[in-house]
Amino acid sequence: MLRYTDLYIDGAWRKASGAIEVLSASTEEAIGAIPEGTPADVEAAVAAALKAFPAWSETPIAERADWLDKLAAALKDRGEAIARTIAMEVGSPISIATSIQAGLPVMVTQSYAKLAREAKLEQEIGNSLVVREAAGVVGAITPWNYPLHQIMAKVAPALAAGCTVVLKPSELAPLNAMILAEACLAIGLPKGVLNIVTGYGPVVGEAIASHPHVDMVSFTGSVRAGKRVAALAAETIKKVALELGGKSACVILDDAPFEKAVPSGARNAMLNSGQTCSAWTRMLVPRARQQDAVDLAAAAVNGLKIGDPLDASTRLGPLISAAQRERVEGYIAKGRAEGATLVAGGGRPDIQKGYFVQPTVFADVKSQMTIAQEEIFGPVLSILPYDSEDEAVAIANDTIYGLAGGVWSGDPDRALKVARRIRTGQVDVNGGRYNPLAPFGGYKQSGVGRELGVFGLEEYFQVKSIAR
Repeated sequence: MLRYTDLYIDGAWRKASGAIEVLSASTEEAIGAIPEGTPADVEAAVAAALKAFPAWSETPIAERADWLDKLAAALKDRGEAIARTIAMEVGSPISIATSIQAGLPVMVTQSYAKLAREAKLEQEIGNSLVVREAAGVVGAITPWNYPLHQIMAKVAPALAAGCTVVLKPSELAPLNAMILAEACLAIGLPKGVLNIVTGYGPVVGEAIASHPHVDMVSFTGSVRAGKRVAALAAETIKKVALELGGKSACVILDDAPFEKAVPSGARNAMLNSGQTCSAWTRMLVPRARQQDAVDLAAAAVNGLKIGDPLDASTRLGPLISAAQRERVEGYIAKGRAEGATLVAGGGRPDIQKGYFVQPTVFADVKSQMTIAQEEIFGPVLSILPYDSEDEAVAIANDTIYGLAGGVWSGDPDRALKVARRIRTGQVDVNGGRYNPLAPFGGYKQSGVGRELGVFGLEEYFQVKSIAR
C-alpha cells in the first residue's frame, strides 16, 4: 500500500486534507491513497513556482541539463518500483510497464538534458537579437494511460527551458507521480521548481488552468476536457498546448505484405488494452482482401494472453476502471447495432476480478459508423474496406482527429506518398520504429502544439526580439 497524505510543494511535503483511494485495475482493490487537493493547495503551489522562477530561469541552461540528468538517474534507480506501481494502477502488463511506462520517462528526461545543452537561445536576424526565454510558470495536467511518460514529456522540457511547474497527475494513476516527488527530494531539486498537487480535474485542474499567475498550460486528455482547459486559459490569454484524442488509421495497400502488416496493425490497436491515443484503431484494407485481413487480425488478437498484469507472460491487461469498461462495452454494443460484423471478442473474459474486456475486432465497418468515428479507448479494432487508394486516403482523413496513422506497402515510395496525404501529426511507414526525438502531436481536434524532441522544447519558450 502506497499511502500519501502530503503534497509535494516548494521542495517539501505539505500537509493536505482529504484523501482519494487508488484502486488496482486488475484486482479492484485499494493499492494506495493520495491527498485530495484543493484550490488553496494550487494557490500555494503556484506561489512556490512563481517565487522559484527568477532563479531557475536565470540558472545556466547547462546546469539545468545537469539537474535533468540527476532526475533521470533517480527515476532509473526507481524503475522496478515505478513499473510495478503502474502495472497495478493502470493494468499495463509488467513487460510493457517496464520498457515503456518506466523506461520511456527516463529516456525522455535524458533526451532533454542533451537537447538543452545543444539549444541555441540567441540568434541575429538583421539588426535584431532574437532570444528565447522561459515561458514562465507552467501548469501541467496529465492523463492516466501512460502516466509518468506524459508527466516527463511536459516536466522535462519545461524545466530545461527554465520554466517552473505545477503538476496535476490523473487521480486514477497518481502514485507514480509521488515516486517522482521522492526522486526530486532525493536529488535536492531546488525548492518550487516542480510542485505536485493531486486531486480531481474539475477542482485542481481548473484551478491551475484559470490561475492568473500560470503563464502556460500543457494538457493531455480527452477533447471534451481539452476544450474546457482551453476555455479557462483563454480568460487570462495564456499559452495552451493540447494533446487530445485520436482515431488513427492503418492503411494497408493492395501490394502490402498482409502476413506482416495485419498482425502488426492489430497488435498496435491493442497496446495498453487499447488505451493509447495514437493506436491504429481503424484498419483500412482493399475490399477484395477483407477476409484475409479479418482472419489474420482475429488470429493476432486471439493469441494475446489476457490476465494478471504482474504475470510476465500477460500481453493484455484490464481497462483502467469500471466506468471505462462500461464505456467500451457501450461502443461494442453500438457497433453491433449499427451493422458491423463482430469477428472476435466482444465480451468479458472469464476472469473474476478486474476491469477486463476481450480484444475485439469488427469487420464490414463503414466510415460513418460510431465505432469508426469516436475514440473508444479500449481493445477494439474496426476493419474498413475500400475500393481505391484515393478512397482509402479519404476514409483515413474522415474523422475530427488527426493524431497518428500507419501505411503499409510493398513499395516504400508509394507508402511515403500516401503517408504525406494523411492529415495527422505522425505516420509510420511499414512499421517504422518509434522515435522519442520526433515531434508528437496532432492536427484538427487531436490538439495544438507538439511534445518530444526539439519541437517539444520550443513550446516552453517565449521569443523576444531586441532591435539595435
